[in-house]
Formats: sequence, structure tokens, C-alpha cells
Amino acid sequence: MATRKDMPRRFREMLQSGETFVQPGAFNAQSALIAEAAGFKTIVVSGYGLSATLLGKPDVGLMTLTEVVQMTGYICDAVNIPVLGDGDTGHGNAINVMRTAEQLIKAGVGGFFIEDQVAPKRCGHVAGKQVIPISEAVGKYRAAVKVRDEMNPDVVLVARSDARGVAGGSIEEVITRCKAYRDAGVDVVFPEGVISREEVEQVSRAVDVPLFYNRTGVSPNMQLSDMRDLRIFLVINANGAHRAGARAMWDYLHAFAQEDAALDMRLAEQIKQHPLADFHAFVGFPQIRMLEEEFLPADDVARKYEGSLGFRP
Repeated sequence: MATRKDMPRRFREMLQSGETFVQPGAFNAQSALIAEAAGFKTIVVSGYGLSATLLGKPDVGLMTLTEVVQMTGYICDAVNIPVLGDGDTGHGNAINVMRTAEQLIKAGVGGFFIEDQVAPKRCGHVAGKQVIPISEAVGKYRAAVKVRDEMNPDVVLVARSDARGVAGGSIEEVITRCKAYRDAGVDVVFPEGVISREEVEQVSRAVDVPLFYNRTGVSPNMQLSDMRDLRIFLVINANGAHRAGARAMWDYLHAFAQEDAALDMRLAEQIKQHPLADFHAFVGFPQIRMLEEEFLPADDVARKYEGSLGFRP
């Protein structure tokens, strides 16, 4: 089994491969496990998903660093694939960014991104964003690079610019900022909220480093085949799983409010052939039984299970 220490090296090897990797968004350990089971090679922590599921609030900078790091650590512990952390604005100025970088690296991420929005930030595809001066942003990225280089040089650092979506924003400003962030030492640039493939291509040509692309909201939902020659390292679907899960819970709970126990009886047949039909096994009860048999006194294990009722791993 891979460890937290392995993930930055593996993530950097992925960056150096020149391939494009699709990253679904995870908002807790369970969603991360399912993404890994689906065959994805890497995942991204969705700040939007964390805010919506942990707080029941929109992504407008309400999550604290402590909350983000704790949830990110749970996600990193749950899977054996590299995780990209969401550092938001760095939770303060360049000095705060240093602690944000330190804590995310300790949490086990393979990499993380920090954006150049004014705090409190908001979702990159929601109107009303503002960005900090480029000189302040460069200081933040330089601070993050310093911490990264001292702790683990393999950690992949991504600089996100939201300059396209602000009032009066332009792709030219995005390019100027991404060049400055590249020169500050980041590995990947993230032009958030671009509105066409042509704009992505402009950034790719001008900045000449790998790109991170968020195909959602105002940005075109390009197929992988449409991304050839764009130097895109990561393309994310940050909240697809979150929306699908929320819709499923909405449908189930509204039906349950009407049908009560009859609903579970009706659904029991439908789920029998589903990979998650044995949910106890998916979350790891058989592994716990194996560990008990390895490390607990044999007589104690036998007494626990002999004649007991319920799921038997």
C-alpha cells in the first residue's frame, strides 16, 4: 500500500509524463474511495463540495484552514492515488500561505493550488469575484514555493488565476499573471473561468507550462480529444459526483417520506446486482475481521463472532 510520502513523487511523475489526467472532485473520504474504485488515477479536493457538505453553505470563503486540512487528510488517508488539495486564497497573506502550504503537505497531498482572489473568495464560476494585485499574488506563490521546496520538492504547486471572470477581466491579464506565477516557481497554472478553447490555447502558447483546466460553469466542457496540443496536465470535474450524490439523496429521502419502509423493500431488488450492494464490504468490515484475527487473541475473536447476529465478514 502506498503511503502519504509516496504521493508527491507519484504526482510529479504524472506531471512529467506529459499526459492529461482527469480528476473528479472528492468532498469526503467515501467519495474519494468511489472515485478510486472507478479507476481514476488522481482526484482533487473540491472546496465547493467541502463547503456544501460540511457547512451546508456556498463556496464563498467560509471554510477555515483547520476544516479544510482535516477533511483533506481524511481523503488522503482513504485512497492510494495522489490528491490535489484546495488551498483557496491561502487563508490570508503570504505569511498565512506558508502555514497553509505546510499543513496541506503534512495532510498528505500530492499537490495543491492557491488562487489570486481577494478574500473572502468565491466559487470560480460565480459572478462577483475580485483579484488581488499581481505583486501580492506573486509574493504568495513565492512563499508557497519556499515551504514546498523545504518540505518536499516533489509536491506539485498550482497557481490559479481568476482574472478572467472579474469585472473588466481579460485573457491578456490572465496570461500576464500566469507568466508571473510561473516565474515565481509554480509547476502548473490554472486559468480559471476561461470561456473558450481558443482562450485556453492562448494561455498554453504564451505561458509554456502545463495547465490545469476546470471544464464546468462558464468554461466549455471539452472532450479529451479536444484538448490535444493544449499542454493540459489536469482536467477536473470538481462537483459532478457531489451533484449526483445530492440528487440521489434528494430523490431517496423524498420518496422515503412518502413510502416509508415500502421504499427499501422496493429498492432491495434493484440494488442486488450493484457493486455497492454489499456496502458493509465496501467500507471495509472484512478487512477489520482479518486484522482482528491477526492481532487479537484467537479465543476473543471466536467469542465475538460465534452465534452473533448481523453481517458476517
